[in-house]
Amino acid sequence: MSVRPYLQLDVFADRPGAGNPLGVVFDADDMEVAAMQAYAAWANLSETIFFLPPTTPAADYRVRIFTPRQELPFAGHPSVGAAWAALDAGQVQPRKAGLVQECAAGLLPVRIDERNGIRVLHVRTPPAVPVDTAHAHHAGVDAALHGLARGELAPAVWNNGPSWWLVELADAAAVRRMQPDLAAIASLTLASGTVGLAVFGRCQHADHQLAVRAFCPADGIPEDPVTGSANASIAALMHRAGTLPGAEGRYIASQGRELGRDGRVEVQVDAQGGVWIGGQVQAVIRGSVDC
Repeated sequence: MSVRPYLQLDVFADRPGAGNPLGVVFDADDMEVAAMQAYAAWANLSETIFFLPPTTPAADYRVRIFTPRQELPFAGHPSVGAAWAALDAGQVQPRKAGLVQECAAGLLPVRIDERNGIRVLHVRTPPAVPVDTAHAHHAGVDAALHGLARGELAPAVWNNGPSWWLVELADAAAVRRMQPDLAAIASLTLASGTVGLAVFGRCQHADHQLAVRAFCPADGIPEDPVTGSANASIAALMHRAGTLPGAEGRYIASQGRELGRDGRVEVQVDAQGGVWIGGQVQAVIRGSVDC
């Protein structure tokens, strides 16, 4: 074991205690994969990332991303948090052209915005694609959504690194009221090889246009506070259906309120159909870990 610099961040958060917590372990190039997974399981955050040297000169930094149960090729709040942490630690210098993150899903562009002295990071997510479930999980979907008023879009699985069940509910109020059947959701996600189930509903509040919740009970995360990859897949689904909220492909999603961690995800679908997600980041713990 070695003593390594450590950060704990709240991502998609305008203040400490909001958004989604993220563990950040630096100088992890000599760590075995099993050791990374063991630490992520011990930390028991929705995700922990480990910084390693990039394998290509095209990348500014490289991260590996772990839930308490498995490694993910991509995840949204870890990627936004990684960019913030790399800049905060001085591992990279800000550039007008942005940064490039290397992760298991490939090379991801990062945009750096400054707003009244506050740094806001946006990551272009891997392309999300629908996964053909061939209606094999119809019964499992009905069990997981029992009694919920659904929206116009049919439940679907989309993948942008992790695979998510995406379900539109009738409106934001239905999302807020949802009492999840975690056993049924776990059964559905395990049977379909997905990481979780995300529900979303529309609203017309001044500060957000979509309410989102995401559940990953099979990974030991009953409800994830704020989920970048799920939000990016939801945007891709709505873009294909021609039902994006907001103007010019931009909107804000609210997630985490039901856990007392109401976060804000800034979502943009660009002219090429690429999805960007971003938001503010707060540092809440600075120190070191022995792992």
